[in-house]
Amino acid sequence: MAQEYRIDPWGTAVRIEYEKLFKYFGISEFAPLLPRIREVFGEPLHLMRRGVIFGHRDYERILEAYKSRERIALVTGFMPSGKFHFGHKMVAEQIIYYQKLGFEVFVVIADAEAYAVRKLDRKKVIEYGLYEYVANLIALGLEKNKHTHIYFQTNYEKPYYRLIQMFSRRVTMAEMEAIYGNMEPGKVIAALTQAADILHPQLEYFGGFKHVLVPVGADQDPHMRLTRDIADRFKSELGFERPSSTYHRFQVGLDGNKMSSSRPDHTIFLTDPPEQAVRKLKRALTGGRATIEEQRRLGGVPEACTVYEFYVYHLIFSDKELLDIYRRCRGGELLCGECKSYATELLAKFLEEHQKKLEKARDRVLDYAEPPEF
Repeated sequence: MAQEYRIDPWGTAVRIEYEKLFKYFGISEFAPLLPRIREVFGEPLHLMRRGVIFGHRDYERILEAYKSRERIALVTGFMPSGKFHFGHKMVAEQIIYYQKLGFEVFVVIADAEAYAVRKLDRKKVIEYGLYEYVANLIALGLEKNKHTHIYFQTNYEKPYYRLIQMFSRRVTMAEMEAIYGNMEPGKVIAALTQAADILHPQLEYFGGFKHVLVPVGADQDPHMRLTRDIADRFKSELGFERPSSTYHRFQVGLDGNKMSSSRPDHTIFLTDPPEQAVRKLKRALTGGRATIEEQRRLGGVPEACTVYEFYVYHLIFSDKELLDIYRRCRGGELLCGECKSYATELLAKFLEEHQKKLEKARDRVLDYAEPPEF
């Protein structure tokens, strides 16, 4: 039963069993939509083509709305609990992809959740929100225009907060515990706040969008399920429609476990000095064999290699080149030392270029987002 398999959006586990999301929670596979995406949007994002974005809810509605030239809001966000790393970059690339397609962009800086659930220092959370998350979004290419909205959860418009209070009327604790497990006041408020984040663009005050797309990591599906139920319950009163969503795989840490700001030795941040990032990647877990002789004879296992994952997610955008690396690894021609050397070269080049942009972007963060006063 689905109730026996729960996902904790505030947990630390990285080994989500993706097939259970299809089996228990009604998430659909994303890959069959690729031909339609090419027809409607043009070239899919590399994360789509390579199966990193693996699942969806009602994405067909977004495609149909776009084809019909209807307005679409993109909503996603970041919890500013630490430095911006390559796992966050995946979300940023999706935001920028949809912005270029003309979607209205709403980016949430979840400072209320970081403070109440993660119990982090308030001033540090705001600082991270501005100078790590907003700054990196700018450096990666997010444009500032009238269709781009970045906000802190504790510093937004009155109707947004009204939604949080109204939602509490039609959700029971039993229901929330069935979705999330054991709850505490901070988590209850965080869940209702996330529902307001996702649904508020549908209010006339914020544009009256009837199509909302939410790209998230697989661990955030509990919030989507709750929000879709809330939308149904407020359909007659507020005119809400269910939001659509896509789900991407986790970026694995360099030791094969979770990539997290709390595990800096196994996480590469976009602010790491290139030489430090190179040292980290050189120590990364690979799919290589115990000896060179075994590697030549049996071939490597790129599916188990964190370096190859960096290629797939971040470092190589040519599918042809990526396939060549995969085949050479599988065939035993490409050894781990040579592969890591090439990966570190690409990583260092990216970081050097990105950090120049980031330095300039930090001077512009207040043009994009207004921080809370306290």
